[in-house]
Amino acid sequence: MEKEDQKKNFGKVVAKTWADEGYKQRLKSDPAAVLKEEGVEIPHGVEVRVVENTEKVFHMVLPHKPASDGLTDEQLDGLAGGSSVPLISGDGTGGFF
Repeated sequence: MEKEDQKKNFGKVVAKTWADEGYKQRLKSDPAAVLKEEGVEIPHGVEVRVVENTEKVFHMVLPHKPASDGLTDEQLDGLAGGSSVPLISGDGTGGFF
């Protein structure tokens, strides 16, 4: 599945959690199953944990450190242009730019 399709499917999951408390609770209790149902591919052996930001708590997720045995130019480009920086607004909500 293409990266853009993954992002779109993930965005739909987030929107559903805002609209449906029961769906959000299902996602929190069995994230891999819910994400799979929505077309978000989770690699075999990867554990998914769902945490929720609040007005007073913002979770900052550190990306996995790449192997230090040398990266290709393509991998370096992906790291430089493909990462997001967390942004916390005055009302305590967060996002990425």
